[in-house]
Amino acid sequence: MALQRDSDIIETPIDSVSVYDGSFLKVRRDTVRLPNGHQGTREYIVHPGAVVVIALFDDDYVVMVRQYRYPVQRVIVEFPAGKLDPGETPLACAQRELLEETGYTAGRWTAAGEMHLAVGYSDEIIHIYFATELTAGESSPDEDEFLNVEVMAVERVIEACRDGGITDAKSLSCALWLQNVRDGKWLV
Repeated sequence: MALQRDSDIIETPIDSVSVYDGSFLKVRRDTVRLPNGHQGTREYIVHPGAVVVIALFDDDYVVMVRQYRYPVQRVIVEFPAGKLDPGETPLACAQRELLEETGYTAGRWTAAGEMHLAVGYSDEIIHIYFATELTAGESSPDEDEFLNVEVMAVERVIEACRDGGITDAKSLSCALWLQNVRDGKWLV
């Protein structure tokens, strides 16, 4: 098999137009030069970035949240997560979100990696963190944020991923991270 070069598939921006500029999301429409020399249009969402926290207890339990997600009109079980504020580092955001959403703080934080949530239509990057040595406290969710905290056995999280109880993409990805770290296949 011949080695393929990525330079043969890269699209080059020609023009960029703001379609929508909201307080949270922005939408852009770019004109690009395609690898074959033709032009194309790419519409995408500009996102400030986010974090997701795998808060793991020593006894093989994790902290999850149940939150009503309006776009899909249902309660979703997910790992604690949130968007980066302007100028905020991913670690500071992870620490803030875990405390705000769940009331937990962690004595140890480990960056696990990054994921692109929806590469076909968004530039969003989610930074994955493991939080251990957990201490319970008082949560203080945002004024417009309503959620329930649930401590779940890791095995139940894995089952919920399999049986449709967890459908959130970032949480499904984090369950893969969690399972592989727990099984010693991946190091963090």
